[in-house]
Amino acid sequence: MRIFTKQPIKISLFVITVIFLMSFGFNKEDISEDKRPPNILFILVDDLGKEWVSAYGAEDIVTPNIDALAKSGMRFNNVYSMPQCTPSRVTLLTGQYPFRHGWVNHWDVPRWGGGAHFDEKKYPSLPLEMQKAGYKTCIAGKWQIDDFRVEPDALERAGFNDYCMWTGYETGVPASAERYQNPYIFTKKVSKAHPYRFGPDIFKDFIIRFMKENKGSPMFIYYPMVLTHTPFVNTPDEESGTDLGKHKAMLRYTDKILGELVQALEKLNLRDNTLIVWTTDNGTTRKITGTLKGVKVKGGKAATSESGICMPFIASWPEKIQGNKVSDALVDFTDIYPTFLDIAESNYRPQKDKPIDGRSIRDVLVGKSDKSRKDWILSMGGGNNARLTENGVENQFVFRDRVIRNDRYKLYINVKGEPEKFIDLIEDPFEKIDLLEVSLSPSQKNNFKKLKKVIKSFPKQDADPIYNVNPPQKWDVEITAESQVWKK
Repeated sequence: MRIFTKQPIKISLFVITVIFLMSFGFNKEDISEDKRPPNILFILVDDLGKEWVSAYGAEDIVTPNIDALAKSGMRFNNVYSMPQCTPSRVTLLTGQYPFRHGWVNHWDVPRWGGGAHFDEKKYPSLPLEMQKAGYKTCIAGKWQIDDFRVEPDALERAGFNDYCMWTGYETGVPASAERYQNPYIFTKKVSKAHPYRFGPDIFKDFIIRFMKENKGSPMFIYYPMVLTHTPFVNTPDEESGTDLGKHKAMLRYTDKILGELVQALEKLNLRDNTLIVWTTDNGTTRKITGTLKGVKVKGGKAATSESGICMPFIASWPEKIQGNKVSDALVDFTDIYPTFLDIAESNYRPQKDKPIDGRSIRDVLVGKSDKSRKDWILSMGGGNNARLTENGVENQFVFRDRVIRNDRYKLYINVKGEPEKFIDLIEDPFEKIDLLEVSLSPSQKNNFKKLKKVIKSFPKQDADPIYNVNPPQKWDVEITAESQVWKK
């Protein structure tokens, strides 16, 4: 009989344990570290340009929590949204440009109806794919691309496990116009007004509660804020008698909410493994002017000027993103979709009938590359240049005006698909000089030709919104001779 000593027995048990764990796909690194995919908190502020974020050089406001987020992570300089609400939001949800998904113009579904809606069967849907990747998903704030009276399960079908939403203004329901004081909010239980409450507080509290209840799973939290969109209002913290004063108060409240969300993540021990992306859907309302690096900048909402589309974009992820970094990588809103799925380690592959235009910027975020996978970025759309016809919502222009840019130069393209203006954004960041009106240098000519060549890659006709038509409702925009005049 062989006699074993105590020491070999310990070694044998250790070896057996390791072999057992490895048989289930574990290794030493897995044992010592939590390999769960990161939580993602995506915050989309409504109507706010760089001229109102002090981390970007704004001089008329101080945004300490936004600035702290930038210091803890990466601040991007060259990120294009679309010029207005609907095109930006559908673009980030689908990873498609407006000329592909068709929501080129603003279309307020709860207000105008017409059977239109975001049809997750026709489009890629970011939250659906995040669910497939094992994430618990929620949304709080603003949607406006479905009428919840017609589709009470719209958000669940789009891929959200839970939600707390301002309904958007529902024609025939006056209370629904309120998103701030006495807000009208839709949840799984009911749509109703909340007297004596401030809407942004309700959305923030909902998100923190969702974090607490789901901290054991990876979470995707989409927070499309109602702030800082008009109407100008006083907040629970400040009162002002002017629009500018109210705008500043609303922005300071926006900053405060970010701080409270970061604090909640820290208390739950989730902050290190949470990617926070903070950005805005388009520029500030044109009623407001701010000072950016010594220059007065009028709000650029609905315009393809830099103040309307080149948005603040901050990403913070303590475990992966080095702090206090600035990136000049070219990014646009189509890239949000593939980036989040890449970070979630999703097995997603685009379907042939649902292609995406975005490219993941994960390598930029984690410091593996200084440049994105794009040579140019694009912005287009905005305005109410759409109408309801017998064929559904149709865009006014066959080919909507747009802008494309590379690392240095920006080309404006008109509705005929022709170059209209050419800007050197390095030398002329506030776009005062049209280079097409002067003699181009050899380098400028070369860049102009490259950007002009991109025009040929676009479809000759923009798509209209794609959806299976919902049943008609009494509040729908009527198809009459008057309604056929394009909305302005």
